[in-house]
Amino acid sequence: MNKKTTNTTMKPLKIALLDMYNGVQNEGMRCILQLIEEFKVQQETSVHLDIFEVRLKNEVPRFENYDIFISTGGPGSPLPSEESWEKPYFNLLSEIISNNENSENRKYLFLICHSFQLACRHFNYGQITLRKSTSFGIFPIPLSPAGMVEPFFKGLSNPFFVVDSRDYQVVGLDYAKLERDGAKVLCLEKIRPNIPLERAVMAIRFTEEIFGTQFHPEADAEGMLKYFQKEEKKEAIIKNHGLEKYNDMVDKLDDPDKILLTESVILPSFLKNAANLILQQNLILC
Repeated sequence: MNKKTTNTTMKPLKIALLDMYNGVQNEGMRCILQLIEEFKVQQETSVHLDIFEVRLKNEVPRFENYDIFISTGGPGSPLPSEESWEKPYFNLLSEIISNNENSENRKYLFLICHSFQLACRHFNYGQITLRKSTSFGIFPIPLSPAGMVEPFFKGLSNPFFVVDSRDYQVVGLDYAKLERDGAKVLCLEKIRPNIPLERAVMAIRFTEEIFGTQFHPEADAEGMLKYFQKEEKKEAIIKNHGLEKYNDMVDKLDDPDKILLTESVILPSFLKNAANLILQQNLILC
């Protein structure tokens, strides 16, 4: 038994990073890769990473070949389309759900922004609509009662601060369907009493193994601050969103209690939790 335990402990964790950016240059991939590198350093077990360009090259991994899946944000519309990657991608989501319902060898999935919207569409949890205006900036997000006891939010303030960048939103939640599936709404957009619009959902715990956010928990405050201070990027933000928005983002990126805190808590907590549970699974199954 000791010999088997040793061999199981050394089995590498396999992560599939589902790149949904469709070839568009972005900060999201850099931030996620940085967090995975930091995660690798903390693990006694080796970590193997493969990247799949889902939308650009129609690359979708076989679910049985990986332990952890991270599906990124991305540009464009999450509404139904005839694009060839959609069916294999949604099949992967369904296979992960089915596997976790029928196997002790659980798979863990984190969904970010565009991927979160796609998953909510796939599971019929709400309506995907175009926003009246782009949400771009750093915003406070209040926690729901479920969010207040969510382990992946432990250490965050209430409200906590997030990087948000999207043209679409998930609204009109089917709470009965969510409850039947055991899913929990963890937070909604901030309350805007003078704006008569429904608040979009910002995070859902889909299952014990699947977690998603409509914001960008991977956002690297220090790296993004340097990026936004580049003259061409600064000019683009000011042109599209105004000087006040630019100054607000720079101030909040420089605050250790805001984006730096969010970055250090949510996705690292998911990875650490998944790694610990996978190790336990392997020890039990050995």
